Amino acid sequence: MKPSYLLAALALAGASMVSHANELGLSVTYDTSAPTLNATAGYPMGSRISSPEAIHDYFKALAEHYPDQVKLSYYGKTWEGRPLYYVTLSSAENMANLATITQGMQALAHPEQTSETEAKQLIEQLPSSIWLSYGVHGNEISSPEAAVLTAWHLLAAQDDQARNWLANTVVHIDPVQNPDGRSRFVSRYYMTAGLEHSADRLAAEHNEPWPSGRSNHYLFDLNRDWIALTQPEVAGQVDALLEHMPLIFVDLHEMYGDQSYYFTPEARPYNPLIAKSQRDALWTIGENNGKWFDAHGFDYFTREIFDAFYPGYGASWPLYHGTLAMTYEMASARGHKFRTKDGTILTYGDGVQRHFVASLATIETASVERQRLLGDFWNYRKQGIADGRASAERFIVIDQAQDAAATRRLAGLLTRHGIKVQQTDAAVEACGTELSAGSYVIDTAQPAHYMIRTLLDDDIAMAEDFLAEQERRRDNNLPDQIYDVTAWSLALMFNLEQQRCKRLPKVALSTVDERLISPGELHHPEAKVAFLAKWGDMNSGRLLTAALRAGLQVKQSDLPFTLKNGDRYPAGSLIFTRAENPEALHLKLSELAVQTGAILYGTDSSWVIDGPNFGSGNVQKVHAPRIALAWDEPFSSLNAGHTRFVIEQQFNYPVTALRADKLQRADLSHYQVLILPASYGSLQHVLGDTAQNNLRQWVERGGVLITLGNATQWAVDAKILASALETEVQDNKVAVHQQPRVEGMLLPTQTHLHNYINGAEADPYWTSGVLTQLQVDQEHWLTAGVPKTVNSLTVGNQIYRPLTINNGRNLMYYPSADELLVSGYLWEENQQQLAHKPYLMWQPHGRGMVISFTQEPTYRAYLDGLNITLLNAIFGGASHASPLR
Repeated sequence: MKPSYLLAALALAGASMVSHANELGLSVTYDTSAPTLNATAGYPMGSRISSPEAIHDYFKALAEHYPDQVKLSYYGKTWEGRPLYYVTLSSAENMANLATITQGMQALAHPEQTSETEAKQLIEQLPSSIWLSYGVHGNEISSPEAAVLTAWHLLAAQDDQARNWLANTVVHIDPVQNPDGRSRFVSRYYMTAGLEHSADRLAAEHNEPWPSGRSNHYLFDLNRDWIALTQPEVAGQVDALLEHMPLIFVDLHEMYGDQSYYFTPEARPYNPLIAKSQRDALWTIGENNGKWFDAHGFDYFTREIFDAFYPGYGASWPLYHGTLAMTYEMASARGHKFRTKDGTILTYGDGVQRHFVASLATIETASVERQRLLGDFWNYRKQGIADGRASAERFIVIDQAQDAAATRRLAGLLTRHGIKVQQTDAAVEACGTELSAGSYVIDTAQPAHYMIRTLLDDDIAMAEDFLAEQERRRDNNLPDQIYDVTAWSLALMFNLEQQRCKRLPKVALSTVDERLISPGELHHPEAKVAFLAKWGDMNSGRLLTAALRAGLQVKQSDLPFTLKNGDRYPAGSLIFTRAENPEALHLKLSELAVQTGAILYGTDSSWVIDGPNFGSGNVQKVHAPRIALAWDEPFSSLNAGHTRFVIEQQFNYPVTALRADKLQRADLSHYQVLILPASYGSLQHVLGDTAQNNLRQWVERGGVLITLGNATQWAVDAKILASALETEVQDNKVAVHQQPRVEGMLLPTQTHLHNYINGAEADPYWTSGVLTQLQVDQEHWLTAGVPKTVNSLTVGNQIYRPLTINNGRNLMYYPSADELLVSGYLWEENQQQLAHKPYLMWQPHGRGMVISFTQEPTYRAYLDGLNITLLNAIFGGASHASPLR
């Protein structure tokens, strides 16, 4: 029976899993008492797309049946309350000694604490280990069921091969990384399926409604969250990986159905912090996978796409701790069956089958290459310490005084990444700068050296020959081969400065824990007049939202002011007067200070010697705004989800999602703020003139409309933002003529040919993602508490004209071409054209206003340095608008 007839074999309900294995020539005897999916879920393997609950039930049954070989470990819950777990399985002997094995891997992971002799013994004695993660994208459906089949085969097979693997290897399986997304896909798929499953790619079951099942509850692509660790599905898995330190990590995905199967080695560019030994071992794994696929007649490819440069993927992050990590991609049926372009019917079972084969092949490599992998892991970690010690920039120091909230969050986040971070007990001069007490120190001479480098270095360079090839491809009108963003430094995205040096003076240091917020404090709680909090970091931002939700009365100053005792408060500072609040105000603020990290100061007098008094027109009462967020097609589900997450989970303030079609005629008077996220399609096509008129009238009556990314283009097209979207700069362009016979022209250089082919109205070339500097006009409430310069991620090719002075203000803008690029690779013509163009525009309309970001300040929820600006836009915008209240 050929593998293409897999589903026919799987129809044999009682023997489906055996049939599946035997289809691949794995003609072995199985333990007939082993739980099958048919026994736990009521259907044969591959005959139905299993729900997260069905897969969880299966693994619970497997652990119950093999208690000496299987352990379920839970690492959290999804936003929707589904369990997150992984399964560890091996021989009974290994499982009985699992704690000792884990301790041994921790010893290898810490060469500063382990001698060469001890390491040699561990390398000789420890089993190998592998971590298989399935289903990070909820609509990539076949791999979780392959996890079921892989675990069943390893435990139920009564042959020497599987037994030897388990005797030699500890296997960790995360069967469903994204239960919320998978549940969304499965329920919607079966809602649209008919009497027979359709293979037509036009069929409803193959075309998911917004949002697809790819993302989690907050619509994050979880395969991009391995830097910020904002989502429980990723953060919990990182904790488990740091505990077990597996030697191999595999992330099993699906891709377009017209392709075959992809596995390691990866495409260029490689991150330069990946060791040659790792690249060599990835080749070994790929070569063995190829042998297995050849044996079963499965097509595959390597090295063409899916590079190893950006560290924010699940298949990249483990590399910088010394683990081998890789992506596997199977052509997706996106349902039960799918007709490819060549007429072949691809089935769900085909995907399960190939992921099963790839899993076994990689487990085999993990087992066979045990000592090599253990030795490479030890050497990678040991070399990290040596490179740190030899570096002229061994120590990284970050002064907490520049932003107490951001520095604490960064330090806690780095700790969660497995990096040792310390804190000064007192003020000290180090690395040529004065550090305040509580500042952060990172010694890069530690096993996580390369993780530190990839997360904190200002720039990680791509190979020069690779970049030269990208420029050559562009000159020949070929797409570039850059897959994702080219810049991601956490310090830069948090808008923090680092200093680096070879040595530190003797200073008392304490180790930092994983907390992202340090408790705040209320000073002088017996104050008679008011309590004040300085604006400018997320501690004060969280205080504002918490106070509004608690029903407290809050004022905010548009301008800086100085009390008579000399204390200076920046623009945006919060004022809580006793006269306008409950008698127990000090008790509530003390509680909120601890929760939010804010520092408040009591004052016995409202007398101000410089700046506005508390009753000035430059001091606004902050109302608790009701925030609406546009939802559904054609808005980007990612940007909509990122934005909602930042406001709800980082600002701790509720958001109401409104379907896009409701914006046409809905009475929006209940809302003070409406946010339009970036879109994938034309907003005008969906919203139309009706919505345009409705939103314009709402703004003029006092609404605050905030546009993000390319939603700003809609505001321009709707003529409520007096900017314009630019095409590519036209210098040296050759006009394209449409007449049948035209005047002859000369093309003296290849550049002229390139310009002619591009045409006279071409868009700027697409930018994958770079970190750019922004200059800030600080003389406006919208930039209160924002430094003179901040960093932003710039993606895409939309460049806008500045507002003229009679229409509004350009409050953040790119500096000159030679200053704007902070990190990453930006095409020269884009760099020139972006210079002095706006990032943040403000235009008043009647009693309301439009606030437009030309990029996405909530991108992947890791641009923390822009959070104060977004808070100003939402809460400052609402307090400065004049709706009828």
